[in-house]
Amino acid sequence: MDRLTEVLELSKLPEGKLSAVFPKGLPVILIRRGAEVFALENRCAHMGCPLAAGTLDGYTLQCPCHDWRFDIRNGKFIDAAELAIRTYAAEIKDGRVFVRI
Repeated sequence: MDRLTEVLELSKLPEGKLSAVFPKGLPVILIRRGAEVFALENRCAHMGCPLAAGTLDGYTLQCPCHDWRFDIRNGKFIDAAELAIRTYAAEIKDGRVFVRI
């Protein structure tokens, strides 16, 4: 059963920045876009590079190691949608960010 796990105060998650967190020991990257927070596995599907060191352009996250690009809304690899990184549901409650693990 999935459970909500508190990971961060929303005020500590700047707009458009990549923030690595470790709920329940899992490597997760948080990205704030307006009123939404996206949570994805912080490992590239290609070679496991940490995506928190990558770059963000709109809703596209680029891996720092081999330039693979992922859509942060669904985790899909831009050049081959059959490949993806895991995404987690993120919720904002009372000024805090929760991730469904």
